Amino acid sequence: MILPTFNACMNGAAALCLVLAFVAMRREQYKRHGALMTAALGFSAVFLAGYVYYHFFSSVPEKRYAGPDAWKLPYLVMLATHVVLAMVNLPLILWTFALGRRGQRERHQRWARWAYPIWMYVSVTGVLVYLVLYVLN
Repeated sequence: MILPTFNACMNGAAALCLVLAFVAMRREQYKRHGALMTAALGFSAVFLAGYVYYHFFSSVPEKRYAGPDAWKLPYLVMLATHVVLAMVNLPLILWTFALGRRGQRERHQRWARWAYPIWMYVSVTGVLVYLVLYVLN
């Protein structure tokens, strides 16, 4: 259970960095914004490596939903949207990040309007999936 807990912490840390980066951007603290977005990307990358290892190379059996029946459908909807948006968002994050690093502010802002909320949703629902499976289950 240590790897799922670690992965949830990486998602939580990414979400925290995303919030702080948004605040920095609103305050026009662009260097801080860039540093926090780089940290968020790092936490998400470490999460992804841990996720791939856990699901493809670990011998630990996968945890399945075992909560109340009334919560199963909302959980499965959350899980499905989390997985689909995570796949869609990875190239979106990388593209938006690259635009920001290149100083292409207007293009970066246009792409970030989509990438940021999806990334936030994926990071937060990643923690919620962990809580449902490993804490509340």
